[in-house]
Amino acid sequence: MSFDEEWSAARAAAGSNAAMRLNQAPAPGGGGADLALHQDQIGAIGSEAYELHTRLQTDGKHAATATTEAAGALTREGFASGAALLKANTVWEGQVKTLVAACATISNGLNYSVSSHAKDEQQLHADFTASAIDTYLK
Repeated sequence: MSFDEEWSAARAAAGSNAAMRLNQAPAPGGGGADLALHQDQIGAIGSEAYELHTRLQTDGKHAATATTEAAGALTREGFASGAALLKANTVWEGQVKTLVAACATISNGLNYSVSSHAKDEQQLHADFTASAIDTYLK
């Protein structure tokens, strides 16, 4: 059964209001979950992203020299697979660079979020403290 057939069958089984139910909040007392992420969890994820970033920078290039040499040797011997191996290595290097950049973005973004949140918390605390003092001075 194709996706379209399964989707049609599911909609028919759910009734004509199926599309509307997708756009509603969960019924009281059932379903749904709040997204909760604590600073220690954010820090752990950021640390893992940084560690992966660091390892990928070296381990992702581990076979580059040997692959380039093998591709050159195959090409010199007249094998078309030499050019294919070189292309595969070039694609691999591009993918590793993309992944390294993504890990850096995640790590930096999470570090910024934690730092920014801590500053916001300090400012809120100062504002509420000053607000409480103001009520006693009036």
